[in-house]
Amino acid sequence: MTQINTLLQECWQVKEQADCLYSKEQVHEAVKNLAEEITEQLADANLLVLGIMNGAIIPMGLLLTELDFPLQVDYIHATRYRNKTTGGKLKWLNKPRIELKDRNILLVDDIHDEGITLDEIKKYCLDEGAEQVHSAVLVNKKHNRKNDTRPDFSALDVPDRYVFGFGMDYKGMLRNAPGIYAVKGL
Repeated sequence: MTQINTLLQECWQVKEQADCLYSKEQVHEAVKNLAEEITEQLADANLLVLGIMNGAIIPMGLLLTELDFPLQVDYIHATRYRNKTTGGKLKWLNKPRIELKDRNILLVDDIHDEGITLDEIKKYCLDEGAEQVHSAVLVNKKHNRKNDTRPDFSALDVPDRYVFGFGMDYKGMLRNAPGIYAVKGL
């Protein structure tokens, strides 16, 4: 069996055994509520929304359609996981094409776990001259290992378990799962 086939088989098994924490409908409702909160606070901010790839693909897509005010969109790609279930050193893969100087930025990510990636990206934006940097995450993981950086907006809380779906992956797969799931045993 090839390596990819072994991974596919593992992913099928992980998904089958996972606990569904939030259904597709619950996630969509949470994103709508998140968008209302962001709109209330940032609609007049001349906002540049930066998706933190790859995790932000789905949450940012859902969020953008709920933000009914003028804004610009770009992305930034920095990763610590590289298709693994534990994080390592931050690796930069892409920086935004739109200039950040004097801008109000909203960073969008899938999950706030320890805050290391969010902290580094926020520092980068401020170093590039951003006026303000806000952050929004789909999921806030509840535990005590976080650094001092907290998201300004979050849609849902999850327990301290390895989660996937709606942008969050399991070994590079299952980002497209139609709910938020917790892996058994992780």
